[in-house]
This record gives sequence, C-alpha cells and structure tokens, in this order.
Amino acid sequence: MGLLISALVFLLLAGASAATAGPAEEAKSLMADRCVVCHGDNGDGKGPGASSLDPQPKDFHNRKWQKSVNDKTLAKAIVSGGPAVGLSASMPGNPDLADKPDVVAAMVKQIRAWGK
Repeated sequence: MGLLISALVFLLLAGASAATAGPAEEAKSLMADRCVVCHGDNGDGKGPGASSLDPQPKDFHNRKWQKSVNDKTLAKAIVSGGPAVGLSASMPGNPDLADKPDVVAAMVKQIRAWGK
C-alpha cells in the first residue's frame, strides 16, 4: 500500500511539474522528443533518421534558408506538417500544438537561434 501511495504522489508531482513548465521548457522538451530524430540535437539536419529521408531535413544553421522563410510559415510547418507549407511530406505535423501558440513560438525562436 505504501508503494502505491508513493507512486501516486510521484505521478501527481510529475504532472504538476509538467503543467507548470513554461512555453520555452515545453518547446525544448518537445524538440528533444520529436525534432531531434531528423533535425539533430543542434538543428543541423543530421539527426539519426535523416539519412533515410529524401529530401534531407532542413539545416537550421543555413542563413540563406533562414532568410527565405518567415516565422508564420515555420509555425504552420510545426503544427500542420511540411505539406501544409509546400515542404516535404516527411515533416509530420504536430496538431496537438495548435492550441499552444506560445510553445510553437518558442520552437520557432529556437530554430531562429540556430541561424545566427
């Protein structure tokens, strides 16, 4: 019984911690979970799954590419996927983020930071 109560307390605290995480922290976690596989830890487009994709994932360090795309397009690609903005069908959407514009904005901010 004590172990069950301890487990429940842990789950409640973990849930409370996740619920109080700010948009930047949530964006960082989501990018680590979802984006790194293709775009890499540092946004260079060389994640472990990148070699199997055609076209290759975007290298967010590429300044020419950074200048070619606006924040609204990046946000739409994050939420709706590559095809929604004329990009690769390999870029999946994240429709669960449609009601989290602050988190999406933080993801866009990180993408932009890699381009500096």
